[in-house]
Amino acid sequence: MASLDLSDRAYLVTGPAKGMGAAISLAIAQAGGDLVLAGRDMPPIEALAEEARALGRTVVVHQTDVTRESDVEVAVAVGRMAFADRLQGAVLVAGLPGPSGKKLWEHNVEDFHALFDVNVLGVFLVMKHLLPAMMAAGAGSLVTIGGTYGFKGVRDASLYGATKWTLRGLTKSAALESGRQGVRVNMVSPGAVEGERLTRQFGEQAAREGTDYATVFDRFVAGTALGRASLDSDVADAVLFLLSDASRNITGQDLLVDGGTIV
Repeated sequence: MASLDLSDRAYLVTGPAKGMGAAISLAIAQAGGDLVLAGRDMPPIEALAEEARALGRTVVVHQTDVTRESDVEVAVAVGRMAFADRLQGAVLVAGLPGPSGKKLWEHNVEDFHALFDVNVLGVFLVMKHLLPAMMAAGAGSLVTIGGTYGFKGVRDASLYGATKWTLRGLTKSAALESGRQGVRVNMVSPGAVEGERLTRQFGEQAAREGTDYATVFDRFVAGTALGRASLDSDVADAVLFLLSDASRNITGQDLLVDGGTIV
């Protein structure tokens, strides 16, 4: 039986140091994997890198704006220089939630570009610069982070939902184009994940409705099959599975980690 051991492998993680990004980065380190941490906010990234190094991992940090191709190209090159063919994939966490409470026609062009540049262009650029090396090595796994809004229409967050639909298509196409060279590309799609972002989003919704956070939260979990929201660790466990040899025959798939919100 294949294990979740990632020893002697390295992975690039974008958005690596907050929320589910931090949980994913540390899960990789705990499973034996080395890391390339790429993001803009350096103090939390450096702090997380020290946590991973304390576990005995080799960690490379590179300040990266995923919407800038030159930044992404250098981040991949730095990772390849440090780890060569041991750089066996990536987890693309970096993303924006976008403004909530806006109808489609209330968004402006700046909203559109802000969301699509990070949530879609940022993923495309990492794929563009990393997948060819993975294909040449004949192995590897790349995981994108989607969401339940990529499986249904969305009120008051249409542009954010559109980025997640787009990301699903990009993930599946990349899986088809790289699979014969031994590379797997999958998506993990969290539902509501407890933490700072969810607190803000449900808090804003509660304010619009004239109610409180607890009411909005309880209403949400009542609509899930398991009656609970997700945790960062739930998402990290799913990512770890898709990076590991335990999922060696899985590619082009969407793994919902949502407590049964989409059934």
